[in-house]
Amino acid sequence: MTRRGSSLPARWKITAWIMLTTLLLLVVVLVTARNLLLRDVDVRANDDIVQEADEFRTFAAEGVDPTTTRPFVSVERLLEVYLARQSPSLGEVMIGVVGNDVVGQPRGDVPDALMQDPGLVRSSIDSAQPAGVVETVSGQMRWGRVDVDDVAGTGGTLFVAVFTKSGRDLVGRTMQTMALVGIVGLSLTAGVAYLVAGRILAPVRTVRTVAAEIGETDLTARVPVHGRDDIADLAETFNAMLDRLESAYTTQRQFVDDAGHELRTPITIVRGHLELMSDDPDERRKTLALVDSELGRMGRIVSDLLMLAKAEQPDFVVRKTVDVAQLVLDIESKVQTIGDRQWLLMEVAEGTCSLDAERVTQAMVQMAANAVGHTAVGSRIRLGSRFDGDGDGRVLSLWITDDGPGVRPEDAPLIFERFQRGSPADRTTPQQRSGAGLGLAIVRAIADAHGGSAWVRSVHGEGATFGLDLPSPGHTVITEQQYDDTATKEIS
Repeated sequence: MTRRGSSLPARWKITAWIMLTTLLLLVVVLVTARNLLLRDVDVRANDDIVQEADEFRTFAAEGVDPTTTRPFVSVERLLEVYLARQSPSLGEVMIGVVGNDVVGQPRGDVPDALMQDPGLVRSSIDSAQPAGVVETVSGQMRWGRVDVDDVAGTGGTLFVAVFTKSGRDLVGRTMQTMALVGIVGLSLTAGVAYLVAGRILAPVRTVRTVAAEIGETDLTARVPVHGRDDIADLAETFNAMLDRLESAYTTQRQFVDDAGHELRTPITIVRGHLELMSDDPDERRKTLALVDSELGRMGRIVSDLLMLAKAEQPDFVVRKTVDVAQLVLDIESKVQTIGDRQWLLMEVAEGTCSLDAERVTQAMVQMAANAVGHTAVGSRIRLGSRFDGDGDGRVLSLWITDDGPGVRPEDAPLIFERFQRGSPADRTTPQQRSGAGLGLAIVRAIADAHGGSAWVRSVHGEGATFGLDLPSPGHTVITEQQYDDTATKEIS
């Protein structure tokens, strides 16, 4: 069979998906963090410019020279005194301009961009906008200006610029550090994901191993179940499937073994007699009669084996609510045709019960036939039914008692097994023991299918009582009817 799809193991697929997801998340985090940090650099630069402009406006509005406590006499003096009192931050430059002249020395670390291009300040001062952003050889420059006039009408300008290169370089180094940490974390995540995926998939590998170990004749291997997660559910489902397969295989093998075991003898008998059959009409007639008898027995064996095989199926029993009293009366009328015996109906339970009437009748008829096969003509066979207990623990008991040879104590535990006929009794003829030993096995299969049990009580030489106990939850309202004053003898 051609297999399609990737040959990559599931463990590596899980690890790869976790790695891919983590990598995408890491990229998103780095990009978002970088944008936020760069935006913070720009915002802080703008705030610094605004702060310096506000402080200069306040200083100019006061108009008092702190060195003389007198009003400023000129714009040059105002700018000179103000700039002398400032301490620019990193990347910040302040320049005072009156006309085309620069007042004093610029404050701050003047970058190469201003040294190499003096017209940069002039173009910003002459701009119609009070603030702006310019890309220079020293990086991005954010600037702002404040114009001021003295009493003589002479105008001056305070020019404030902030170069954000240092801040952006810091952001770049921070992102490199974060990226390095992310790579290390990604590597650790890969290792952890590989180990965790291995732990998670361990039961799946066990399922594969168990499946590979299953042979044609051995279905006993099972997958260990640990925990209560989805993998544990998978293991339980796989084990349940193996249980069903093993049950089906056991039923099939048992059917084949049983058929081979029971059909070998009649086939051998038929073949031997046919090979030795002569031309004498009387001998031919006897041989054909024997062959017909053996073929009939083979047919009954096959029917019983098929019944036992079907008993393993879930639809073997079809429950319906039935009237127990009517069911027992129907059974009593059917068993009377099995043999010339005194059939005594001792007691009848009245009420309803959920069961398969056809299967229960089949089991009772089988027990009745078993009683007929171990008793003489005219013997008494008693049958009856009763409810024991009440509520959820109520049980419907159906039983048949005979006065035959009974069951030996060593045979009682095995009598409901397949092909178990019990030990020969003094009053049991070879013809009565000619069955395949499947009848009581069918009875037990019917009881098991109802969730009940089949039982026998006997004292060897004093008869036996065979019965069924079937669960029948409910309440017993009507007392069982007694049909005979003679109580059934308790056989234990």
